[in-house]
Amino acid sequence: MRLCEAVACSRLVTMSEALLRDLTNMNEHLQTLPATPTPPDLVGTDIRVPIPADFRLQSGMKLEQPDVVARFYGPETAPVVVAAGGISAGRVLFAKEDATDAAPGWWEGVAGPGEALDLNRYRVLSIEFAPRLPASHIYTITTHDQARLVKLLLDHAGVQRIFSFIGASYGAMIGLAFAELYPDDVDRLCIISAAHRSHPMATAFRGLQRRLLKFGADNGKPAEGISLARQLAMTTYRSDAEFSERFDGNPPNAAGQDYVVCQYLRARGDAYSATDVNRWISMSDSLDRHRVDARKIKAKVWLAAVPTDRLVPYGDMKLLHETLKDSIFIDFPSLYGHDAFLKEIKLVSEIVRSSLEDS
Repeated sequence: MRLCEAVACSRLVTMSEALLRDLTNMNEHLQTLPATPTPPDLVGTDIRVPIPADFRLQSGMKLEQPDVVARFYGPETAPVVVAAGGISAGRVLFAKEDATDAAPGWWEGVAGPGEALDLNRYRVLSIEFAPRLPASHIYTITTHDQARLVKLLLDHAGVQRIFSFIGASYGAMIGLAFAELYPDDVDRLCIISAAHRSHPMATAFRGLQRRLLKFGADNGKPAEGISLARQLAMTTYRSDAEFSERFDGNPPNAAGQDYVVCQYLRARGDAYSATDVNRWISMSDSLDRHRVDARKIKAKVWLAAVPTDRLVPYGDMKLLHETLKDSIFIDFPSLYGHDAFLKEIKLVSEIVRSSLEDS
């Protein structure tokens, strides 16, 4: 081999060895860099957990549905928060591809990326209540039964302890029941418009609704029964002050014709399609069976009470506050009564954010 060829080959070998060293060093450096975090799930992922064959409600009844379903949002490694709303709420928490203008997420503006319940910061579980639609018969089911189903979901997901249970109305009742049943499994609660018991006046209103539902079904007019029950329910969800402000108009021309407020109620009742007779009676009765021993709750509790709430008296929530070991009482003024948790998005967001961020 000529001298120049030997020199060229030697240089080529040297360059190859240097390149190999550089590639090795680069690979080792890349391995030491922190892994790119998985982006938060802002669409939501459904989970279905089989209900054990021996699972029975407190009444002794067995649910026909084979599983319980919920939806997880947010980063997989973030603190877990359970969110639950009124009896018409489902697992769709905020607007996404399977939400529509007619049926958006049930807590628009409160939950979502960058909102008070920030899906960039928390892993949020939004649940579906039992029984599932359509309900073949009426179930005697309690808020404690619903809490046990939440526990099934959390156990399946490998979540031993949740950072917070945020609930409004029926969902808040379930949150209280969960904290009573599993006092070591939750750090804090945010309870909006719910107390330790169902007030007898609320039971009276709902009892009439159940009779309307049954009357409609027994007479072959279930849709009419649902409409009438919903109309009566709307009078309990809102406040006297709101109705006075909106509907204090002139009477109709003749007896038997609708007053302005009656037109509103009829429209709201006829448009309601979120349930069937059996499920509504089951859920309504569940609300009235609600009883919790607040002395067993260890979590810190934020309580938000609406003075105009006709279903959950302010005094009942004050009594709950006095009974709990560690609680913060929040006055939540609103024209919208029990529905304030759906209507007062800014105020609710402040309450939720405070419950998550304050110590």
